[in-house]
Order: sequence, then C-alpha cells, then structure tokens
Amino acid sequence: IDFAPFQQLAEQLYYGSWVAERTVALEGVNPEHINPVVRGIVDNGHKYSACDAYKAEYIRAELSRTINGILAGFDALVVPTSPTLRSLAEMDAEPVLFNSQFGTYTNFTNLADLSALAVPAGMRADGLPAGITLIAPAWHDHALAAFGQRWQQALKLPLGATGKALPAQTPSDKPAPGSVRVAVVGAHLTGMPLNFQLTSRDAVLVEQTSSAATYRLYALPGTVPPKPGLARVTEDGAAIIVELWDIPQARFGEFVAEIPAPLGIGNLQLADGRWVKGFICEPYALAGARDITSFGGWRAFIASQQQG
Repeated sequence: IDFAPFQQLAEQLYYGSWVAERTVALEGVNPEHINPVVRGIVDNGHKYSACDAYKAEYIRAELSRTINGILAGFDALVVPTSPTLRSLAEMDAEPVLFNSQFGTYTNFTNLADLSALAVPAGMRADGLPAGITLIAPAWHDHALAAFGQRWQQALKLPLGATGKALPAQTPSDKPAPGSVRVAVVGAHLTGMPLNFQLTSRDAVLVEQTSSAATYRLYALPGTVPPKPGLARVTEDGAAIIVELWDIPQARFGEFVAEIPAPLGIGNLQLADGRWVKGFICEPYALAGARDITSFGGWRAFIASQQQG
C-alpha cells in the first residue's frame, strides 16, 4: 500500500499544532515534575493559534479518510512496532528525534481513529527483540486482542527477561460489549458463500473451536447454497468444528431474519462447556439428509465434494 498518507499524519503528532493538545492536558502540573524533554515539547504548544489548530484538524480529517479508505479492504495492517532499536546513550542525545522514529509505523494510529496491538515477534539475529503491531479499524480491539493471544501462544516466547512462560489462553465466555456471540457451522464460515452476511454487519471473528461431542452434522438436500443441519443427540455424538462470531446487537435481528427454514438460532454447547447462540435445525428436515458427522465439520465435507 502507499504509506505516504500514513507518514504525513504521523508527522502531525510531533511537529504540528496537535502538540497544543498535550500542552492543555498538562495545565496545572508543576513544570518541575515533568521530564525536561517532555516539558520542552509541550511548551511549544503555546506558539500555535486557533487557526493553526483548525487547519491541523482539516489535515487530520482528510488524511484519516484516505487512510481508512486504503485499509477498507483488509482485516488488519501488520507493521514493525519500531523500525530500529536505540541505546540509552543515543536516546539521551536525541530523545525527540528517536522517539519520533520509533513511531514511524504507528504514530498515525490515534489520529486516524484506528485500533492497534503491539506483540512480540521473536529475536533478531543479533539477539535483540523485535515486535510487530497489528492495526485495524476502530472498535476492533477485541478481535486484535484475541489474535494477539493466539499469536503469542504460537510463538511460545517467555515473558520478557523473566524467563517465565506465557499463561495458557483462557477462552473468553463473554462477547464484546454490545454484541451477541454466535456459533456458525456451515455456509457462514470464513470463506464460505454466506460469510458476507456476517462481515457486512461488522461481525468480528473470535475463534475457531468445536462443539461438545453431543452433535451430529447433516448435509441438507436442495439448499442453495448448500447448507448443513446440526442436531443435538443423546448418544453417538461427535465434536463439530464451528466458528464463533461477535455480531453487534443492533444488527443481530436482521441477521437472524435472513436465516431460512428449517434452520434457526438456538443454544449450542461448546467443547469447553460454554454455551453460545448457534445454528440449529428442525428435526423434520433431517429425514433423508446425509449424515456427514464423520467429516468433523462442513469445510472438510465441501472439500471432499469438490475433489470428487
């Protein structure tokens, strides 16, 4: 992508009238209690006028629209958390310049109304640490946090210099604020034909997991696009792969309204014991339907059909 607008907005943070926002924030604080370098930066805020502030807001709004437009087709942007490392001596010599350089790929985030998460990414060849930052649209904090947990579990890095292992991830049993957590099992899975009914309503993928081992999966005949039916059973059940999505409550009703019979939304138990809303199927539709439980999930069944 063209990084120029990101860089232009980042420069506003240290070298434009946005400095005055920090000047106002520190009003009433004893100057002797402020780091001298920081005090020197915020003192520069007094030299800007109200006209300068409005001009800066116009620049921010224009660049923010451009940036959000560039990112509209992506789930997240992955950037280096910092382009380089500096010694303490170097920081003492050029604190403002080097701090600004540290934020080369991230200083625009707040001004563009984006969310971001920095995570460790392993060690460099010289033994020093490196990290990446994932940047996403506003209100995607929970999605980034869930991804960050999975990322750190996969890397198995210790907790900094402590040498201690990262605690095991505990799945969240609560949806994002203002959302309904829904388990999808078939045509709404990522990459499947009806997934757009989730993404177009700003639903966020939380995790892939599986149901409790008390379900059977069926391929419903005559459905377009092809859809499965999930049925809870008292014996001979199995765990079925599902995806958990958090759907904004304001969009949940219209999502449910698009679900055709014999499918519906009910309560579904997961392998770890949690209960969430999920796709269920009326029993009458299972008569004559093909039992595909042995595939373990809808995606594997579809792949077998395509190979055949």
